Amino acid sequence: MKVAIVSGKAEGPTKLNSFDNALLDAGIGDVNLIKVSSMLEKATELNPLPKLKAGAMVNCVLSTISSKSKGDLISSAIAIAIGDNLGCVVENCAVNQSPDELKKEAEEMVKYMMEKRNEKINELVIEEINHIVEDIATVVVSLVYLNDDIIANE
Repeated sequence: MKVAIVSGKAEGPTKLNSFDNALLDAGIGDVNLIKVSSMLEKATELNPLPKLKAGAMVNCVLSTISSKSKGDLISSAIAIAIGDNLGCVVENCAVNQSPDELKKEAEEMVKYMMEKRNEKINELVIEEINHIVEDIATVVVSLVYLNDDIIANE
C-alpha cells in the first residue's frame, strides 16, 4: 500500500471557500475526497503526492478545522503508526490549543490503537499544520491512499 501525507492552509470569503483553498494548497483540491477510517496495510510506504487525475475518487483520512474568529490559532494533525501486520491513522484538530499538545494527543491516540491490536510500532509519523485566522480560515491534513487509477499520466 502506498500513501501520501499532505497539508494546507488558506483564507477565503466563506468557510467553504477557505476549505476549498486549503485543499488546493495541500494539492488535493481538484479531486473528490472519500473519507475512510483509519487502517493501513502492513509495509505501507509513505510517498510524495503525485499529480492526481482531476475529478478522481480519492480515499483519504482527513483532519480539518475552520474558524471565522480573527486571531484564533487553528491546528490539524494526523499521526500514522506502521507495524509488522498493519498500521493505524488518527486525526486531531483544535482551536487555540498548543500545537505541541495537539501533536502529543495524536501520538498518544495512535499508540493506543496499536497497543489495543498488540502491534509493535516500527514507524511513527506526525504531520501538523497551524494558522492564525485573519478573517475566515481552514487548515487540512490528509493521508491520501494512492493507487494507479487516481494518478495522472504525464
